[in-house]
Amino acid sequence: MNGTARSALGRVVVGVDGSPSAHTAVMWAAAEADLRGSTLCLVHAADTDAPVPFLSEAEIVRARRAGRELLDRTAEAIAERYPELAVVEELSDGPAPGSLRRAAASTGTIVVGHRGLGGFSSLLLGSVGLEVAAGATTPAVVVRGAAESVEADAVLAAVRDEADVGCARATAHEALLRKMPLWLLHIWDVGRIIDARAASRNGGDGSARAHARVPSSVSDRLREEFPGLTVQAEGRKSHSVPGALVDASHHADLLVLGGRRSPGYLGPTLGRITLTLLQHAHCPVELLPRQGPGHGSAS
Repeated sequence: MNGTARSALGRVVVGVDGSPSAHTAVMWAAAEADLRGSTLCLVHAADTDAPVPFLSEAEIVRARRAGRELLDRTAEAIAERYPELAVVEELSDGPAPGSLRRAAASTGTIVVGHRGLGGFSSLLLGSVGLEVAAGATTPAVVVRGAAESVEADAVLAAVRDEADVGCARATAHEALLRKMPLWLLHIWDVGRIIDARAASRNGGDGSARAHARVPSSVSDRLREEFPGLTVQAEGRKSHSVPGALVDASHHADLLVLGGRRSPGYLGPTLGRITLTLLQHAHCPVELLPRQGPGHGSAS
C-alpha cells in the first residue's frame, strides 16, 4: 500500500482509563497506528466539567493530575514497543464519548476497550463502548479478545448485501496492512428463506439464489481493485446470523461491518447483529458508520 492510502486511514484515537480492558485496547491501537504509519492519540477523560457537588476543587485538581500521569505512563509503555510511533496525549475535562469523537474529528478511528472501570464486571459491553459505537460518525473499534489472537488467519468483513462493498473495501485496506487474506462472509437466515418460500405458491421467490450471489458479486469487485490481495468469499446458511459471525470471529484478526443505524442512538438501536458482535465477538470489531439516504436499518 502506498503512503497516500496509508495516511488516508487517518489517525488512531484510543481511550485511556487505567482498566485492563483499556490497556488491551491501547496496545491494539498502537499496533494499528504503527501499521498505518499514522499518529496515535491517547485520550483520558477526567469528566470534571459537569458540576459534581461531592468533589472539592482540590479533588478535581488531583483527578486531572492523575489523568496526566496515566497518559504519561501509557505513552512511555508504547514508546518502549514502538519507538518510532508518533504519540500525542489529550487530557479532557469532558465525558469520554464526546472527548474521543472530538479527538477523532472527521477522519480518525476511535478505539475503546469493551469494558472500562465503571459499572459492573458482568457487563458484556461498557457504557462508553456502547455510546461510542452507537454515536460515532467515523470508524469505531471495540477491542475484544486478546490483543494478539493466535488463531487469526484473515481479516473478516461481514457482508450483508452488495451495498456493503464500501465496508469490504475498507476491510481490504486493513488486510493489506496486516499482510493477511481478506475473508468476505455472507450469512443468511434460513428461517426467513423458509418463510418467504412458504408465502409464495409459485416456486419460491429466488431469495436463496440472490443470497448466494452476494459474496461472489462483492469479491469480484474487490479482486479487480486489489489484484495483490487474496480474497476469500463465502456464503453460509444459518438459523442465527449473529451466532455464526461470532463463531467465525474465532479465526479473524479483525471483524469489520458496516453500520446501518443513524448516529446518536444507544442500546438495541445499533441493530441486533451489531450489538451481539460487540458483546460476544472473539476479536476486535470495527463498525463503519453509514451516512446518507438509505442507510437506516430496518433490522
